Amino acid sequence: MHLSLEGRRALVTGGSRGLGLAMARAFTEVGARVAIVAREEGPLAQAAASLPGSVPVQADLATAEGCERAFAAAEAGLGGVDILVNNAGTSRRAPFTRITDADWQADLDLKLFAAIRLTRLAWPGMAERRFGRVINVLNTGAKAPPAGGAPTAVSRAAGLALMKVLAGEGASLGINVNALLVGKIDSDQWVRRHAADPAGQTYEEWKEEAGRAIPMGRMGRAEEFAAMALALVSAAGEYVTGTAINVDGGLSPVP
Repeated sequence: MHLSLEGRRALVTGGSRGLGLAMARAFTEVGARVAIVAREEGPLAQAAASLPGSVPVQADLATAEGCERAFAAAEAGLGGVDILVNNAGTSRRAPFTRITDADWQADLDLKLFAAIRLTRLAWPGMAERRFGRVINVLNTGAKAPPAGGAPTAVSRAAGLALMKVLAGEGASLGINVNALLVGKIDSDQWVRRHAADPAGQTYEEWKEEAGRAIPMGRMGRAEEFAAMALALVSAAGEYVTGTAINVDGGLSPVP
């Protein structure tokens, strides 16, 4: 099956690096026009230069104003939004008693409320056109929260519940809503973790060691994650909604 997105318009948050950029590139390569949102101007401009016809949007999605401004810019630049990928977020972890109210709020604002706000903005247009695709990018902690995994695992679990609610409401409107759960995927996040590790290994050595704990024996590639996202938003995913798919090489203990 040819996975064409000709004529479709996609908004990808966290789109200047890693998984977001890989998804934006995959969509662009099969005909979509893409708006990418990020906070940092330099990486955003560099990413946009690699994506023909893309619309770069600099915004802080942790605020309501930032979400509204980002969506308005994407909609104006693209002429509408058919596909929304809620990918913005970072991995915050700490022992529970050390997580302050401010930490909790910051995590929820970026990972949960940004998805709520952007989906609410995109929903009316999708419903009017009787076509919409929404993907919430979460992690495997959403299904199997580990000890020490807060606040990320909690906000991601909320994102999973949000996906299921929206899938039920969107099914009769032509709006499919799904989640992709990240395991250990080689991306800029893991590059940063390696840089903070005092072990003194090269990145390739460090990555190889991290991959040994995965049943498939290696970390995943951003392009593999993007391929699954592409399947969900294309005709291949027409009958798939309300589903959370682990993209983790078999790592999660929960299906």
